[in-house]
Amino acid sequence: MAGKTSAPQRKTMGRVMHEYAHGELKSGRGGKVKSRKQAIAIALKEAGASRYESQSENRRNLARSKRKEAVGKTYQQETEGKSHVGARGKRESSRAMGGKNAQTTAHRSPRQRAAARRNIRKANAAANAA
Repeated sequence: MAGKTSAPQRKTMGRVMHEYAHGELKSGRGGKVKSRKQAIAIALKEAGASRYESQSENRRNLARSKRKEAVGKTYQQETEGKSHVGARGKRESSRAMGGKNAQTTAHRSPRQRAAARRNIRKANAAANAA
């Protein structure tokens, strides 16, 4: 897979390199990664963009990384206290990702927006009546 990388792959590579830059990246045995070349190798493997893996292994590695990011199990999330990195359509945790400790989903369909407006109107009517 020596060609172009997809957006999710670039995002994962960026996260891994961020972990390396901040001293958060660990190798398989748990020791901190100090070599930039090793960090790049880990980033390519996690992103499923390695030339040394088959296409199916690359797909599996990227899927594993995305699951890890969605659950909040990356080293970056553990040290910085974020529950999601780019969890599109799911509950966002920090201001940087979805506004002031966002409790709503980041992206809503028109149907969901209409339902939310109805609920807000009901809540306002109940508050005015009381």
